[in-house]
Amino acid sequence: MNFKDSVVLVTGANRGLGKAIAEAALKAGARKVYAGARDPASVTLPGVTPIKLDVTSAADIAAAVQAIPDLTILVNNAGIFSGTDVTAPDALRVMQKELDTNFFGPMALSQAFAPALKNNGGGAIVNVLSALAWISMPATGTYSVSKAAAWALTNGLRIDLAAQNTQVLAAHMGYMDTDMVAAIDAPKTAPADVALAIVTALQNGEDEVLVDDISKQVKQGLSAPRGLYLGAPQAA
Repeated sequence: MNFKDSVVLVTGANRGLGKAIAEAALKAGARKVYAGARDPASVTLPGVTPIKLDVTSAADIAAAVQAIPDLTILVNNAGIFSGTDVTAPDALRVMQKELDTNFFGPMALSQAFAPALKNNGGGAIVNVLSALAWISMPATGTYSVSKAAAWALTNGLRIDLAAQNTQVLAAHMGYMDTDMVAAIDAPKTAPADVALAIVTALQNGEDEVLVDDISKQVKQGLSAPRGLYLGAPQAA
């Protein structure tokens, strides 16, 4: 998928990775980049068109579809992270919020924009996922559930939309240097580097991109004799 002269919508584009992807799309030659945010006034990147878009709002999604009939690239980036274990007292409530944003939002947007992408030659959908779609760690349980669901969604979209020539790219990464995980003490990748990897993978026609060493190591560990997702063995 070529970014030159493309029309791009990036959700959650007012900060962090979303802002970096919007900037990378402009540098790659996009004709127009829409920056989705709950509060359009929070979008500060020059050259983009702010658009009100809460990915959990059916009304906002419908309005976006009407506003961008010429869309060719949808980037489902908006996400939330609560740092909650699946056994926490409020896990069900928290998980519902994370699923609404991290899974149902991308699903609703992909369904809503699929006809426009088809009409515009197929285009592409990028789903920003995580290495935590494959494993759970302490304080990532509910988030991992939402990203695992989003990964399965991405694979389903790739199959369902192949006939209309829509490229579907899954982007996996470890922790990034953003506000979402500012309190976590771990190696983090710069959003600009992640954005460049996503844009490059999309332009190369790839279906999946692992943007850092952590995501590559995690994926490799899935096929180990004791899969990485099983965690450390319990003492006998």
